[in-house]
Amino acid sequence: MSAPARPSAKPWYLSSWVTVPVPALLAGLDAMLANDLGSTTQMATSMLAAAALLLRNRWPVLVLLATLPGMQLSFIWLAPMIAVYTVAVRHRNRWVVGSGALLVTLTQFVPWPSADYTLGWDRTTALAAMYALLTGGAPVALGLLVTTRRELAVRLDELTRGQERERQLLAESVLSTERARLAREMHDVVSHQVSLISIQAGALQVRASDPEAARETGRTIRQLSVKTLEELRQMVGVLRAAGGDAGQLTPQPTLADLPRLVAGSGLTASFNDGVPSAAGLPEPVERAAYRTVQEALTNVRKHAPGSTVTVHVGLSDGPLQVTVTNGPADPDAQPLLLPSGGHGLIGLRERAQQLGGTLAATPTPEGGFTVHATFPASR
Repeated sequence: MSAPARPSAKPWYLSSWVTVPVPALLAGLDAMLANDLGSTTQMATSMLAAAALLLRNRWPVLVLLATLPGMQLSFIWLAPMIAVYTVAVRHRNRWVVGSGALLVTLTQFVPWPSADYTLGWDRTTALAAMYALLTGGAPVALGLLVTTRRELAVRLDELTRGQERERQLLAESVLSTERARLAREMHDVVSHQVSLISIQAGALQVRASDPEAARETGRTIRQLSVKTLEELRQMVGVLRAAGGDAGQLTPQPTLADLPRLVAGSGLTASFNDGVPSAAGLPEPVERAAYRTVQEALTNVRKHAPGSTVTVHVGLSDGPLQVTVTNGPADPDAQPLLLPSGGHGLIGLRERAQQLGGTLAATPTPEGGFTVHATFPASR
């Protein structure tokens, strides 16, 4: 979408109803003060030059030519200077501008009739030449300065608009990235928690005849539901704040939380921890490793219920290695009938790529599945 046009903010003294007639009036006053009022030739040519200035914005070169006879045959100088200034402002062709300045200079320097003029190398000629150069060159220099200033103002305005658009695009990009991150977090958390709730609900149905076991299962379901709602409320609050920082999603899970995650997964799972406690991994890497294991366990509960799972997290001289492998599903196990949009592995792959790592999900020859991720140990 293009930026809206800005309203004109020209001051009154730059408006056309001032800039068009005022120079013509000043040139007419110059003609009356500098010339012999009884000379028809002088007054006619000089007043024609003043009147021609009314059309200087439309035909600047023709107006300049119309002022030269008045300068040659009378004693005016204001009308030709205004005309050559207008040519410098209106024309991009430097040859036209230079030719106009040269015509004014020669007209001022060479008197009329030129046959009676003899060029001499004296002080008077030098002063006449200097005055002629100033008469033709000063308006051109001023016109070029005004033109350059206008061009700079336009470029500065374009640069300002471009910077504003860049800032807006950057803000939108940051907001989009933050929302995508929150969406991944929300998917991982909700999918994991809801699958656990579903497992506990199934267990509640089986233990309905045992009041004590049913109460314990119901208590577990309540705790999981409260935890899910709290995390959802926290994430929705960050979304409403138009992309708050990651610090608002505290506390974040780390590798130290993995044993509890695996133990509470409701699966037959083993955990192999090969990361020293003093490894000092970056917080985003630990969170990504945790979310990878969490999503992998959720997928096992959905698609391979009753299978055995092995979780391995190791750190050698290279990157952090996270591997979750499950066997084939148990045919007698009750499957979890939960919706699946296919966003889990996509989100994990995006998370790994943003950190400079990789993620691969491949089936095993035994009929199971392996999720293997690598993350840089330092950033």
